[in-house]
Amino acid sequence: MLAAVAVIAYAVKNRTVTLRGAVIRKSDDPMRQNPIAGAIVTATDGFLVVKTRSDSTGAFVAAIRHSVLSRHPLTLDFKHSEYQPFHLFDPRGNQLYVIAMTPLPLPPPPAPGQPPVRIGNVSVRYTLKTETVVDVGSGVKTFQIVNRGDVPCNRRRPCSPDGKWKAAIGTVSLDAGPQNEFRDGRVSCIAGPCPFTKIQHDKFSQGGRIIGVSVLDWSDTTTFLLQAEAVRHVTSDATQRSYPVLFDRTMNFSLPASAEGTCIEADVDGMPIVFPIVPNLSLTWANCETQAEPENNKLFRCELKPGYAFR
Repeated sequence: MLAAVAVIAYAVKNRTVTLRGAVIRKSDDPMRQNPIAGAIVTATDGFLVVKTRSDSTGAFVAAIRHSVLSRHPLTLDFKHSEYQPFHLFDPRGNQLYVIAMTPLPLPPPPAPGQPPVRIGNVSVRYTLKTETVVDVGSGVKTFQIVNRGDVPCNRRRPCSPDGKWKAAIGTVSLDAGPQNEFRDGRVSCIAGPCPFTKIQHDKFSQGGRIIGVSVLDWSDTTTFLLQAEAVRHVTSDATQRSYPVLFDRTMNFSLPASAEGTCIEADVDGMPIVFPIVPNLSLTWANCETQAEPENNKLFRCELKPGYAFR
């Protein structure tokens, strides 16, 4: 009995409360309330309890022992190098917390006579692998099933489906060749007593590099035609272009996970320049970060450096 009570007491003492929330940029415009990644979240009650960071979507999760919360009020401290600190007092774990951090003041504007460098006509260029199906011809082959009708089977296989008449089987195949495949395969009886035939094995309707068929004939000789179209899958690079959404000093755009060779094209003080940003997200006029999204897409967020402005 005492052991059971001890176990229960230990479990109650060490059970945790999960605090969940999101860290965003403080702004009166909801479109400018960007998620803040890398904010340091520290829970303290006089001494350090737990420390974590917000992820690429701004989300944070902190698991706090219930005994700590019940002992006296807890404080969650949020810090980021580009934002003013934020303090959340006495969180209880029964709500979703949205922490709006105030950006630190921007560096002073350029001295008079030195206007900011204007960035305009911004677009994103990338390539995607695309697959094209190309017709490369067709495959045709005729074949005969040689047999003599009206001959009793006498249990000497092959026989007609009802087991009464002697039959013969004809088999043929077609090879589309390396890197090719057949589509729309079909088999037709073109001569002879066609009603007394039956396809035994269908190896053509599903397509593929090699297709074939076996036909059962339980009457006189028949002639069949096997035919299909041959195609080839060709992979090529297709150039795509998209346009980021600009808000104040930030721009946002998303790309499919399969995008390659991503570049930013922009006019810098009227001069068109191409800026590769993958893999190191390097731009001379902006700081960029990326985050993974559902279905493996990627979201890019870039903020202008001091001395630059969108046109």
